Amino acid sequence: MSDLRLGRLPKVGVVRMTIILPEPLKEELDQYAAEHSRLYEPVDTAALIPHMLEAFVRSDRSWRSRKAKAGRARQRGASSASSTTRSGAER
Repeated sequence: MSDLRLGRLPKVGVVRMTIILPEPLKEELDQYAAEHSRLYEPVDTAALIPHMLEAFVRSDRSWRSRKAKAGRARQRGASSASSTTRSGAER
């Protein structure tokens, strides 16, 4: 049988959030956690959710594109501000 898409969980720092889920989604997440635990190591359903959300965000091409454009715009803004400062200092 092949591995699950989520794979092994990395060890990272955490921030606590409270979310509300529809019951059918919670049941499916519990089933996924049970299968993940069977394939890798015991894991609580709540521990899987942040990793699932991270995988979702990383796989969203539109989001990555928008994020890259915003990063380039910030870079252009920073480089034009530093060139303005340099040209002002040269006078």
